[in-house]
Amino acid sequence: MEMTDIHFSKWQGTGNDFIILDGRTKQFGNLSEEIIKKLCDRHFGIGADGLMILMNHPDLDFKMMYFNADGIEAEMCGNGARCMIGFAYQLGIIAEKTSFMAYDGIHAGRVLGEDKYQIKMIDVKEFKKADKHYFLNTGVPHLIVFIDDVDKVNMVEEGRMYRHSPEFSPEGTNVNFVQLVGNTIKMRTYERGVENETLSCGTGAVASAIATYLETNKKQTSFTCKVPGGQLKVTFEHLSSGKFCNIFLEGPAKQVFEGILKF
Repeated sequence: MEMTDIHFSKWQGTGNDFIILDGRTKQFGNLSEEIIKKLCDRHFGIGADGLMILMNHPDLDFKMMYFNADGIEAEMCGNGARCMIGFAYQLGIIAEKTSFMAYDGIHAGRVLGEDKYQIKMIDVKEFKKADKHYFLNTGVPHLIVFIDDVDKVNMVEEGRMYRHSPEFSPEGTNVNFVQLVGNTIKMRTYERGVENETLSCGTGAVASAIATYLETNKKQTSFTCKVPGGQLKVTFEHLSSGKFCNIFLEGPAKQVFEGILKF
């Protein structure tokens, strides 16, 4: 398809950055992987961790399509969804509350204040544990690795090793290195699809909070997650059945700039 004179917005949520297109009146569903990769390229494109398209939905406020920087559609992105809520609010599509469709199902969202947004994530019904590692799906698969000092991790080398481990093939996994400092989670994430460390990961923060709850037995169900790009808050409920529900992710998100795409 010809990509000329297309308006775009660039948003970031705690440093996790995204290109957002308004697809209500224009059709972007046939964007190729190659085009998305070029748009997300930080040297030859706009530069982003992913690309999102806001689309009409027959029953809900909108539908969110999300693509990783490698051009492949992904199941969910927590920070991306918070940015999308802000984008929809800016367009006047929603008021304080919203309900929208993503790849992994229906999500509720809220505008909490200026540049602050909350999303309700999917329930987590199961997890796997091996030593101090946890594996669970919070919309996308995440491996949690508890260590003593996240600042000393070689993110590319170690993150890539876990990401491509045969245990998680063929899809692979996102990898979060987590350090508990008091009651605060300090974390860094290697993201599948970006194939590098990102400044923040919303689904990773949720996975890290649940894994920390399981690992520490503190019965704490509200966590502050410090990521390289800022700070997120995760809250949830743990039922006697073992299921985690009413999972909420909140934090800052804002528009960085907008422009016309001539590609």
